[in-house]
Amino acid sequence: MASACTLVVLSTFLLFLPPAVSVAATAPEPRTLDRVVVTANRIEQLQSGIGDSVTVIEPDEIRSSQRTMVADLLAATPGVVVSRNGGFGAVTSVRIRGAETDQTVVLIDGVKLNDPSSVGGGYNFGHLLANDDARIEILRGPQSTLWGSQAIGGVVNIVTSVPEGPLSGSLSAEGGARGTAALNARAEAGGERFAWRIGGNYLTTDGISSFDKRFGGSEKDGYRNVGFNVRGLLKLSAAASAELRSTWSKGRAEFDGFPPPAYGLADTGEYGYHEELVAYAGLNLTALDGRLSNRFGFAYTDTDREDFDPSNPYPKTFDATGRNERWEYQGTLLLNERWDAVFGLESETSQLETISAPSDFDPNPVPMKNDVRLDSAYAQLSTTALKTLTLTAGLRYDDHETFGDSTTGRAALAWSMTPTTLVRASYGEGFKAPTLYQLFSDYGNEALAAEKAEGWDAGIEQRLLDGTLVVSATYFSRDTNNMIDFVSCYGNADPRCVTRPFGFYDNLQKTTADGVELGLAAQLGERLRFTANYTSLDAQNATRSDANFGRALARRPKQTANASLSYAWPIGLTTTVAVQHAGRSFDDPANTIVLDDYTLVDLRATYAVTRTLEIFGRLENAFDEKYQTAAGYGSIGRGLFAGIRQAF
Repeated sequence: MASACTLVVLSTFLLFLPPAVSVAATAPEPRTLDRVVVTANRIEQLQSGIGDSVTVIEPDEIRSSQRTMVADLLAATPGVVVSRNGGFGAVTSVRIRGAETDQTVVLIDGVKLNDPSSVGGGYNFGHLLANDDARIEILRGPQSTLWGSQAIGGVVNIVTSVPEGPLSGSLSAEGGARGTAALNARAEAGGERFAWRIGGNYLTTDGISSFDKRFGGSEKDGYRNVGFNVRGLLKLSAAASAELRSTWSKGRAEFDGFPPPAYGLADTGEYGYHEELVAYAGLNLTALDGRLSNRFGFAYTDTDREDFDPSNPYPKTFDATGRNERWEYQGTLLLNERWDAVFGLESETSQLETISAPSDFDPNPVPMKNDVRLDSAYAQLSTTALKTLTLTAGLRYDDHETFGDSTTGRAALAWSMTPTTLVRASYGEGFKAPTLYQLFSDYGNEALAAEKAEGWDAGIEQRLLDGTLVVSATYFSRDTNNMIDFVSCYGNADPRCVTRPFGFYDNLQKTTADGVELGLAAQLGERLRFTANYTSLDAQNATRSDANFGRALARRPKQTANASLSYAWPIGLTTTVAVQHAGRSFDDPANTIVLDDYTLVDLRATYAVTRTLEIFGRLENAFDEKYQTAAGYGSIGRGLFAGIRQAF
């Protein structure tokens, strides 16, 4: 019956999509190629002059997608795969071009979010909510020259806009399936001397069972998240300005664990808190008639995590705090009309404090506290020596407190071969410093070296039919060495097992990743728009001494694809059909546990009641596809949602 209802809904929705020949003539112009990008070269630059592979999700695209979580927005972009251990709030991993999730740098306005207290130092996207007052830039490929440790797969940067103009803002509210409700509000203003923004958001949902209901999961695991953000900019003089900004959020997520006696995934009453504070203070100075820009800043990230199991005699089962403090200087110098330089210094201190779960054997465990420092210097030159050719090259030097130094480089070109043909190519190196847990825990190894990667890509972008059709193709390749993995001491005669009887971390693994990314954007008339992307990925274990040599890396589908078809009606209504497909993958390194392929269909509609008021709704996973992105864990099924948004 449910399937029949879904077919009726989809059929009715599709009736609202007229053929291309019937489109009217009052739709917005198609988006141009030249978006402004910050992340690629750490300065604002037109995308046509960037040789790296970058995808930009603009605020209006975030708004029209109606997505709640940033991870779901990323999953619709080329080269990105997302896995989630259940519903909202569950551990969520983002992998770019087959790299590990902890080999991605995640930023808000350039401030690093990665958690130093996690085992691999990665970022859990499970608590990052989407806001339509920012754009998201996804930079693919090794990028450590400008972004330092962990930028092996790429960089995700959430870039908020600078407040400007008279007082304005927005308020939105939505609700729907599984007891879900969401609120989002912001206000901002900007004048000659001072600009400010303040915002907040709230999300609550009854959720789904983290333990897949097809295997017996029955109790729902709910989620709640509240967050605030503030930003202020003060113009001190014609050549100086100061900035303060901060983001805070706290989430409470219920999840399922591995209870005795079977110690397999099952329904439990466990829950956890995830609190995050991000802050930045900066001073901006210009000199040499504006040709030299200097930015002095201090960035701070604090991530607190606590887990609880009410059925345990010692309810608090996990407690960890990770902090990252970074002093930084960045300079930008316009040498002449064709040459410019970006250079900087950074000193970053990562701190970890964690405590083991109490037990009858150790009711008062001693916390583990450690920190490590990383000092860095980087420089990059860019030139448009030819009007149609932009060349970029850079170097970075890092000095780490334990593993020593590392030097990484990059080079890129963007060539406008014709007014409608753009060729891009880039080479980049990446490194990932061993984490505090890998260095100093009970399984730590202070002799660990950094993980290293080399990668390159080359692609072409072609505009056809007066720019109404844009097609692109990119080939990429990456080799990663010295990857850190856990070594068990069971039956192991390694002398390091004397001091680490349960095991230790070591530089063991090598992986490769190669693939193709294809893109298409078409304005079919003035009201109908179609976009699509496809990624073919071959990510393998390349460690010849490993039993899994040649096998596919876990949770990396060989094929992913996304498509969206939207029609803007003359009456102010926009309707959209969006499709997401992921091919078959494996959940384990030995490739014995299969994750089946799946296809999700979403239906969306937005109606502009007035110039500032709109109502919107969507049917997610319209065919109620049953799928898994992590073995044993449930996925979000069909759900109907509706909301209202008011701007002022």
